[in-house]
Order: sequence, then C-alpha cells, then structure tokens
Amino acid sequence: MAGYTVQRVSKVYEGTVPTVTLKDINLTVNEGEFLCILGPSGCGKSTLLEMLAGLQQPTEGDILFDGKKLDGPSRKLGVVFQDPSLYPWRNISQNVGLGLEIGGVKKEERKIRVDKYLAMVGLEGFGSKYPHHLSGGMRQRAGLARALVGSPEVLLMDEPFGAVDHLTRLQLQDDLLRIWKEEKKTVVFVTHDVSEAVFLGNRIVLLSPRPGIIHSIFNIPSQHPRKRDDVGLLKIQNEIYAAIYDIKTEEDLEFTI
Repeated sequence: MAGYTVQRVSKVYEGTVPTVTLKDINLTVNEGEFLCILGPSGCGKSTLLEMLAGLQQPTEGDILFDGKKLDGPSRKLGVVFQDPSLYPWRNISQNVGLGLEIGGVKKEERKIRVDKYLAMVGLEGFGSKYPHHLSGGMRQRAGLARALVGSPEVLLMDEPFGAVDHLTRLQLQDDLLRIWKEEKKTVVFVTHDVSEAVFLGNRIVLLSPRPGIIHSIFNIPSQHPRKRDDVGLLKIQNEIYAAIYDIKTEEDLEFTI
C-alpha cells in the first residue's frame, strides 16, 4: 500500500539557538489520495515533504511507508520541486530520462518511456529541445515527466507551480489532476495557495507558523473534476481563511503544547 503513517515526528535544526521547525506531527496519508499541505512561509511544509521523500530524517518520531520505516530515498517516491533544475547541456528527453539512464535501462526502453511521459505532460515533440528553449511552465512539465518516468507509487510536489504565471498555473493544475487520475498515484502537494489546495486536494493539512504543528485538517467532499467557482469549494476556502486568521501566535503555541 503506497501510503504513509507519520508518528509523533519533530524536526530540530541544531545551532547556537536550535530551531524547532516541526513538532509532534501525526498524520496518515492514504493510498491514492491527493493530500495538500498548506501553511505560511517557514512553517515546515517543505521540511515535512523532504522527510516524506527520505531526503531528511526526523529528529524525533518515525515515518512509515508501506508499513516500513522510511530511512532514505526510494524509487517508489518521485519528487517535483519548485525549480525543475534541468541540466542545460542535456535536451529535454535526456533530462527526463536521466534517472532511467543511471538505473541502467536500455536506450530503446528509455525512449519509449520518455516519449510516453512527455506526451502525457503536453511536451510531445519537444524532446530534442534544450531547457533554454522552453518557457517556465514547459520546464516544469519536463520536471513532472522526469518524476513520473520512473513509475513511482507516490508523487511528492513542493510548490511546483509557484514560479509560473497565473494562467499557466491553472492549466498545470488541470493537467496534474488528469495525470493523477490516469496514473493512480498517491500525491502529496505543498502549497501556500488556499484556492489551489482546495481545487486539487481530497484533504488539506493546515500547519501553524513555526514550530509547525497540525492546526486543522479539512476534508474536501467534492469529487473531481471540479469547477473553481463551485459554491461548496468557496465555502471551504472561507473556512480555511478563517482558521488561518485564528491561528495562535508562536508564543501561544509554545505555551500550550
């Protein structure tokens, strides 16, 4: 089962004054769901995602994936960051197929898989282009294809659409939902955009300011496909904004925990 169990996880960065980034996170991510993690800058959203990817380890607590303790990166986990970080000297097909190449997949098989996912993300015919030939949105599509081409069970996405223009962002959201439905992945998506989270997610986890704790979890009952002006979605948006407004200050949180 491609899901997570997060058990009493905390993350502290050591220094002259230790920084408590996350505190006592308990969370289940169900197989096949689209979970959004929402919160203000510095609340630990990206740190939590990197721990789910096995790129960082908790200071306290455990993260279980498929019922086993996650102690590092896995081919079952695909990660998409805000910056696609494509190599400028490799064309798009070569960038997308890099992981397969490193893994020893034969050239013919790599081409079949790379072409499949380039077409899926809307980049059919762009494989021979280089990153500087593509717009920001197209480069992000290439980053998504690179994550998908290895057939991961989980897609972990860290504000992947934050650097593109608004209209491109809306299109990328629609495309991501289509891919999620086709590929039947578990998706964990970090964002600071309330409307994006409500449009995409089955559930939304709202983190408090640092140290990040789970302040609220919102279930989104509307089925996909959704309309952005759906009254039910707008109501949930307003509930989330109200929760954000009511979140206690960091000092209050430290006092009550």
